[in-house]
Amino acid sequence: MKKRLFIAIILLCGIAGILGGIKYLQIDRMTAQGKQSMPATTVTVADVTQMRWESRLTAVGSLKAVQGVTVTAELTGKVDRIAFKSGAFVETGDLLVQQDIASAKAQLRAAQATLALSRANHDRAKELRSEQVVTQAAYDQALASLRQARAEIDRVQAIIDKKTIRAPFAGRLGIRRIDLGQIIKEGDPIVSLQSLDPIFVDFLLPQNQLAQLAPGLGVRVTADVLAQATVTGQITAINPQVEADTRNIRIQATLRNEDEKLLPGMFVNVEVLLPEKTPVLAIPATAVLYAPYSDSVFIVEAGQTETNESPDMHLRQQFVRLGPTQGDFVSVREGLAVGQKVVSTGVFKLRNGQKVIIDNKLAPTFKTAPQPDDT
Repeated sequence: MKKRLFIAIILLCGIAGILGGIKYLQIDRMTAQGKQSMPATTVTVADVTQMRWESRLTAVGSLKAVQGVTVTAELTGKVDRIAFKSGAFVETGDLLVQQDIASAKAQLRAAQATLALSRANHDRAKELRSEQVVTQAAYDQALASLRQARAEIDRVQAIIDKKTIRAPFAGRLGIRRIDLGQIIKEGDPIVSLQSLDPIFVDFLLPQNQLAQLAPGLGVRVTADVLAQATVTGQITAINPQVEADTRNIRIQATLRNEDEKLLPGMFVNVEVLLPEKTPVLAIPATAVLYAPYSDSVFIVEAGQTETNESPDMHLRQQFVRLGPTQGDFVSVREGLAVGQKVVSTGVFKLRNGQKVIIDNKLAPTFKTAPQPDDT
């Protein structure tokens, strides 16, 4: 009995030893596999370069017509003729609206008849006065009557002119606000008239930037209606008074607007182009890994393999402080130096210390003033 128990214990120990050996081999194999390095990732890189960017002052502006009015009636009267179409372009002096002037024309004919009689009486009195036939008082009365007749014609003609409403300047008309046969009173609006080319843009800048401003400086304007296009112009006026509430100064620039896409009342983004250029360290904007705690880039550095057989490239994550952007580039104020290489695309899938292989065959082209195709 004891012999059988001893044999069973030996068999169990042998089985346990075999199982332990198998488990050890499995663990050793897994450890060896864990020590194998991950394959290198292919990346595109860009050099940290020093550029000279144009200095700009940015603001939000509002467009304003060089000349813009709402045409109104000067006198009460019935609309007899509408000589314009909504949205049409008119020249200075073009007829817009003709009010009823039938009674004024009748008054004009009567005044003209009175003028003819007064002129005849004046000429006769002048001739008789030279012969000392009539007194000076009679001649003065004839002269006064002539002048009154002329003044009456001027008065009636002024009424006719005021009821003949014309464009005060060349520009684009808005939507008409009257109808044929309508009685319009003094001051009633008829139509908006705006001169759109050129056009003003008004904007505000802080008073501490006043020393950098001067009439003639170029401005660049962007707006939603322009899509990717920009409009350029020049500063034409600087307000001589700083606004006390905001300590801002009002600037006015003039823009060309041949296609009339810019309309009064629109808001636009304005950049004042300063003459001097600022040196910056620039990298592609796609090289930045943006994060709430801090922005960073991946610098590509040379290293050695574990066996020291051949050099390899690995990544080092570097936190940076960014500055202004221009086109496809962003400036770096702190964290990088000229000549360093940073990963330019796909940085969101990388990690610190990762091995990489550089391949720029499919790298995009970065520009400070890109002109993307309208697709």
